[in-house]
Amino acid sequence: MSNPRVVVSGASVAGLSAAHWLRSTGWEVTVIERAPAFRDGGQNVDVRGVAREVLDRMGLFEAVKELNTTETAAVFVDERGEVTAELPSDGPDGATAELEILRGDFARAILDRLPEGVEIVYGDTISETAEDEDSVTVTTAAGRVLRADLLVIAEGVRSATRDRLFDGLVARRALGITMVFGTIPRTAGDDDRWRWYSTTGGRQVHLRPDNHGTTRAILAYARAEDLAALDRDRALARVRARYAGAGWETERVLDGFDASEDVYVDGLTQIRMPTWHRGRVCLVGDAAWCVTPMGGGGASLALTSGYVLAAGLAGHRDTEAGLTAYESWMRPLVDSVQKLPPGVVRLAYPRTRLGLALRTLLVRALTSPLLSPLTARLTRVADTDRPLPPLA
Repeated sequence: MSNPRVVVSGASVAGLSAAHWLRSTGWEVTVIERAPAFRDGGQNVDVRGVAREVLDRMGLFEAVKELNTTETAAVFVDERGEVTAELPSDGPDGATAELEILRGDFARAILDRLPEGVEIVYGDTISETAEDEDSVTVTTAAGRVLRADLLVIAEGVRSATRDRLFDGLVARRALGITMVFGTIPRTAGDDDRWRWYSTTGGRQVHLRPDNHGTTRAILAYARAEDLAALDRDRALARVRARYAGAGWETERVLDGFDASEDVYVDGLTQIRMPTWHRGRVCLVGDAAWCVTPMGGGGASLALTSGYVLAAGLAGHRDTEAGLTAYESWMRPLVDSVQKLPPGVVRLAYPRTRLGLALRTLLVRALTSPLLSPLTARLTRVADTDRPLPPLA
């Protein structure tokens, strides 16, 4: 009997994790990635909770640890850059995790250690699918026709294949937050801390160190805007207007974004679905459940989903039963991250000076010696007391 075959659409963390574990359990694997080559770059992600064990089972724990961003702490600063509070960073799952890494470095580490035999096709996308009782046939934009036992969609939050195949089942919850990410030159004033500045109008500025001699910057503000529909210059002009008079390092970040090659704009949107599989098609990572940076742990859930999917399929002869087992194990973990506390967006993004002052007082209280142990629990995402399912 020949080995089962899977097509994985998407070559970031979730797709590469699925490729790794399915190949490790005997599947023939083809990965299709729309980008013309591997995508480096990106912002900080981290490996937390049960994902640390998955990473260890992949033999990648030390490799990822060596690729850490060099960040050592997370602090709140005022308009002068003075520290007003520091988030707890004790233990492996603090505000700055032990395994803090750039998305591109993380995906590259997984890519470089894929088991032999995984085929990766760049510069192509799925255009059509057809399914019968025994297989799913995938046709790509380049004309490839691939017959497989399973299609795994790992295309991210805006997955077109998911929307087509799960029509009517995709619920989007917009959080009303716009974020702009980019890499800017490092200056002598930058250090090894994540510096987080908030000001009126629901505006935030973040500066984080990396291990490439540059600085990762984020502008995040409480307003839902479809900047992705604008060209780069118009989008950045809109952001510049939004941040007029914001203070601190804002002008430096805006000027840096104007010259940066990897600016990315995103309106934070959770994906919620009643099921992550249908027939011989399943979803992993953000395509299935995007938790957004507000929830945190997206990369950890993505990594874990590849393992749990392979374990579910390895433990059941029937594909439907295997996919059901995968979903049953993953859903409680995802649900625990997606449930944001009431009012958290308004608290994190105060509009007025009074709201900002109250938020500052609350943060100081939560990071005080008395309450910091409680606050530290908030960063423990993708955590569970359940053992990982066996691979066989």
